[in-house]
Amino acid sequence: MTRLADLGDQLELVRWDLLGPLPADVLARVDVVVIGHYWIGSQRWERLATVPNLRCVLLPSAGFEHALPYIPEHVSVCSGRGVHSAGTAELAVALMLAAQRGLADAVVAQSEGRWHNPFGMALADRRVLVVGAGSVASALVARLRPFEVQITQVARTARVGPDGPVHGVEDLATLLPDADIVVLTVPLDASTEHLLDAAALAALPDGALVVNVARGRVVDTDALLAELCSGRLRAALDVTDPEPLPPGHPLWSAPNTVITAHQGGNTDATSPRVTALVRRQLGHLLAGEPLENQVR
Repeated sequence: MTRLADLGDQLELVRWDLLGPLPADVLARVDVVVIGHYWIGSQRWERLATVPNLRCVLLPSAGFEHALPYIPEHVSVCSGRGVHSAGTAELAVALMLAAQRGLADAVVAQSEGRWHNPFGMALADRRVLVVGAGSVASALVARLRPFEVQITQVARTARVGPDGPVHGVEDLATLLPDADIVVLTVPLDASTEHLLDAAALAALPDGALVVNVARGRVVDTDALLAELCSGRLRAALDVTDPEPLPPGHPLWSAPNTVITAHQGGNTDATSPRVTALVRRQLGHLLAGEPLENQVR
């Protein structure tokens, strides 16, 4: 609200957490709703159906599958594509380094006051398969290049992208056996649910690392658990299925596994970037221009 206050002479800004109703006269004037970062709970989403003149919903997240069922069909929906790309790419690299260099074991050893000096795996010279070619994938590829890795990208369709050739998803099965590390950055939809199923995981070479910064259901959790518990594969996960991961779930204690709690976008860079995107979107609406990141 503070960052957008200078737009007050062009539009009316109303603070609403969607937890309670707005006065009827105010609700009738609302035509754009900006969703807050990590707002959860169906009671919030269900209130969108009470806005009689709603034209557009602006999401702060790159993913949007969780929101669409609650937003009336006639309402435009825009994602926060690009807002979290830097933070998520940073975390993906951090997860790779933590897994390769055994940092989780080092933290445990420190808490025990124990000198722990293992011989570990480098990130350099590894074959990294990046599944996805959106803004998160582009940010990740840019950050990986200085690490002297061999990068291969896979997307829905084959093409030549800004980072070089991109394979189509139909090539995934033939690319997995040559991957030391596979990083998932794809959105969740019917085509990507359980993209890494038992057969795909089995195609990875022994010791390969699965990094998921996409959505938990992109990986078959039961199949991944079987591979982790056998000691054949490793995992570094910022997202899980189920999520939040409940106490006692076997993923918590799976060997060779690092887990963070869906915190790719949880940085102090997020709020200013969300504000900048909302400012641009409001400018487009005021000027009668097409919106950015329109997913419906």
